Amino acid sequence: MLVVSSLAMFTGTLVTTVVAVALPVMGPSLRLSYSEALWVQAIYVLAMSVSLVPVGRLADQHGLVRFFLIGSGIFGLFSIGCALAFNGPFLIAMRFLQGAGAAFTSATASALVTAAFPPEERGRALGLNAMAGYVGLMLGPPIGGVIVSHTSWRWIFLVNLPIVLFNLSWGWKLRGAEDRDRARMSEAAVRPGPATGAAPGARTAGGAARSGAAPARPTGPRGARARLDLPGTALLAAMLAALLVPLIFVPFWGWVSPLTLGLLVGAVVLFASFVLVESKVEDPLLDLDLVRKNRQFAAGNAAAFLNYAAVYGVTTLTAVFLEVSERHTAQNTGFFMLTQPLFMAALSPVFGRLSDKIGSRLPATAGMLLVAAGTAQLGLLPMPAPAWRVIVALAVVGIGMAAFSSPNTSSVMGSVGRSQLSLASGFLGTMRTTGQGVSVALLGAIAASGLGPTGGRVIFLGEKASEA
Repeated sequence: MLVVSSLAMFTGTLVTTVVAVALPVMGPSLRLSYSEALWVQAIYVLAMSVSLVPVGRLADQHGLVRFFLIGSGIFGLFSIGCALAFNGPFLIAMRFLQGAGAAFTSATASALVTAAFPPEERGRALGLNAMAGYVGLMLGPPIGGVIVSHTSWRWIFLVNLPIVLFNLSWGWKLRGAEDRDRARMSEAAVRPGPATGAAPGARTAGGAARSGAAPARPTGPRGARARLDLPGTALLAAMLAALLVPLIFVPFWGWVSPLTLGLLVGAVVLFASFVLVESKVEDPLLDLDLVRKNRQFAAGNAAAFLNYAAVYGVTTLTAVFLEVSERHTAQNTGFFMLTQPLFMAALSPVFGRLSDKIGSRLPATAGMLLVAAGTAQLGLLPMPAPAWRVIVALAVVGIGMAAFSSPNTSSVMGSVGRSQLSLASGFLGTMRTTGQGVSVALLGAIAASGLGPTGGRVIFLGEKASEA
């Protein structure tokens, strides 16, 4: 299961970085407007943000492997759709559906790994899982650079199909074992348990210890399987859209335009409405006790949002800076960008194993400090930028991300019970992807505001954008 879930993490991250390198080539080919180019990058993380929590809730009820298979199929199908794109709106629609498929696999991957390993091995296993995602980040830029330099950009969406087929075949084999395990758990649930109870920290039927975990809410009246909270799902989706859309279009609307301010105020109102609804419904999309009473869960998710909001947009703009401002080829840019995920991939299992021994707080805190130092170095790069300074800055960011990600994920996943594993994974993923979306949108808006409309187009579309 670790292999299959890690491969899913690999493909999910690969399609994000590979697109970043290819955007200056895709833009003129499809005659993308500046706003469309931003949407191609941002819609993927927006789709994941909207989908992760409801998908996680449903996966906990209906089976992790089943939803993993569904997500793999959706992701593969609409990757083909992206490759067949003939204009900007069609590509954006395919990217949205591709991101929705990635949400299925992302919400279940960490949950499957957490359920399969005891707490003393969980950090290392999640570190290996994270390493696969970072390898995807690492290989995305050079793969994208080679593809757009030697063939059509359309192939960037097809390179992951062999892995998707592998995951579908192995996931189908694992589904039978999951169904049998769920049947045994259902039978055990209706039988009286032992009088003495389980020892604190004992391993659950899913394979992970739940010492200090928040109790799972009942799944419905008389133990019936809960229904999806549709009002909560709709409010969460609307709130995330109202937050991200104005940030993406600030270069056109302005920071103080009625539309920008109206949507941002609307996001606040929708968030308040979401909290109100979730506190009253019998089977909420998100159990608010996880956030209000489980400090470990709340702090880990808040840290994830801040960390990814700080890093993701900076990484995207660094790639564009190297290709457009520094006049590097797409292939050379890809190899420059290899630095950060290389350190992330190499060190994630190390920091994961370290967190198993000393806890997650110290390595995660040190990681965020390193990320701050590395992004500050990137922000202070001169023009022209010496290659060694770019590499050192990206290396510092990579080490910081490795020190933060695995320990923080292990902490969050270890704070909940088995019945909430996929929900916790989905919520953590929502914090990650929302942070990424806010980061790209906000930094893109700042860059475009500073350079003007033509400069903003050139940033994402290359020199030919000024001719369009």
